[in-house]
Amino acid sequence: MYDQVADLPVTVEECSFEVRERATSSGFDRATTTIALSGAGQTGRGEDVTYTNAAHDALADHTVKVTGEYTLDSFSDRLDTADLWPEPPDEERFRHYRRWAFESAALDLALKQADTDLGAALDRSYDPVTFVVSTRLSDPGDDAPPSTDRLDSLLAVHDDLAFKLDPTPDWDEAFVASVDDYDVRVVDMKGLYDDGEVAVDADADFYRRVVDGLPNALVEDPDLTDETRSVFDGREGRVSWDVPITGVESVEDLPFEPDWLNMKPSRCGTVESVLETIAYCEREGIRLYGGGQFELGVGRDHIQALASLCYPDGPNDVAPGGYNDPDAAGDLPASPLSPPADFRGIGTGFD
Repeated sequence: MYDQVADLPVTVEECSFEVRERATSSGFDRATTTIALSGAGQTGRGEDVTYTNAAHDALADHTVKVTGEYTLDSFSDRLDTADLWPEPPDEERFRHYRRWAFESAALDLALKQADTDLGAALDRSYDPVTFVVSTRLSDPGDDAPPSTDRLDSLLAVHDDLAFKLDPTPDWDEAFVASVDDYDVRVVDMKGLYDDGEVAVDADADFYRRVVDGLPNALVEDPDLTDETRSVFDGREGRVSWDVPITGVESVEDLPFEPDWLNMKPSRCGTVESVLETIAYCEREGIRLYGGGQFELGVGRDHIQALASLCYPDGPNDVAPGGYNDPDAAGDLPASPLSPPADFRGIGTGFD
């Protein structure tokens, strides 16, 4: 797949940044940076989803020297030596996040300068995109018991929504049973994060309550310890992975051959790694669904476009941004999202 876009010519005459910030339903203010690369009368955009807000402010005052004449592949080589970080990132994974912003902006620009789109370049069609809405039902550190009120408020927007949920150890059997009344496609155990504010400790009893009580849901990122591994005996096909997936090698290094993976292009960093990973999974019969990182702008368009081209029917965590608002509005699009009739670049305007 990468060979189909690697030789696209791209002219970069200017590089600029725009910081955005927005409150989320997960209780924090999200900041991202739109990377704009311009040249030959066109502008390509990507989105840096680094989670440290100060890193976006620092980038806004920084100069990244990437002007010149390239192919998409040689532009990626240029980024190997470009100074993308005025200060080192708080976490090494953020380097991939920023790299993807520049790489996707360059791909978007190259496609526009060629007067084409990613679907045409890859010889694929943009299909309607099934999505799930990702949300929490309890917050870490909050003494209030978990509640399905958030699900009910979302179903008031569209009564056929499906969900991706973040279980927590305070989900007892009765609460899990109440959650099973909803269309839950994925549960994210958050067992592989280093961040103490996000990570959820592995516990066999907790895992078993969720896995047994929500039998139709994929189980994402469990921490497979000596204690928890037996919970998944014979049910490995329900396990999906997100945090570890940074390219083909990371897929090959998983504890067992997966049936499902969450594809977040920002975790892979480069266009080459993203497309090679998708192609590898297609060859190996590994099913994919798209993942989001609270994108505020064009990055959400891009994860919707990749889902549309490569895994449109999966439980894609690519819902329109309004679903991440503390109070979802009543005029949000329903699933599936329809691709626009005509566009250039990677793809925008799904509704």
